[in-house]
Amino acid sequence: MVVSDDEVIEVGLGARLRAFRAGDERSLVRAANDETVARYLRDRFPHPYTWEDAVGWVAFNRDLRPVCNFAIEFDGDVIGGAGFVFGDDVHRFSAEVGYWLGRAHWGKGLATAALTALTRHGFERHGMVRLFAGVFEGNAASMRVLEKCGYALEGVSKRSALKGGRFLDVYNYGIVREEYRR
Repeated sequence: MVVSDDEVIEVGLGARLRAFRAGDERSLVRAANDETVARYLRDRFPHPYTWEDAVGWVAFNRDLRPVCNFAIEFDGDVIGGAGFVFGDDVHRFSAEVGYWLGRAHWGKGLATAALTALTRHGFERHGMVRLFAGVFEGNAASMRVLEKCGYALEGVSKRSALKGGRFLDVYNYGIVREEYRR
């Protein structure tokens, strides 16, 4: 079973996950256009984050089925995003998770609540057996979010990412369905 365009995943704390849609662009730019947000994300998350970037992202997601990239919505505005990169072939029951929040919403428990909902959705609705995430060195807040959601540190890939002109260690976290607490 997959998320339809009008289905929402309740996150709690007044937030929810839903498909990106036309009209999200303004709040998406407001939340995403921050160097501090982009610092710990992959380079495909642009900085500066422009109107054109937001239009392109909403259009890219319009026809994706199943929905794999979700807007984190709070008070009608997009304040971040969360999603899956589903594996294929022998990795078809695994998915990488990712998430980000606009800085104005940090420290309120929303990232943890969103990842908890996304994790539940991955296991219960998509039949995933394993979910995982990589975190750049220095991003202690994201490591705490993963740990609060039951993900365990599985290892460190030394100097495996080039970000901002520096090679960084990537901390690899994972959770399997049997370890998931509902």
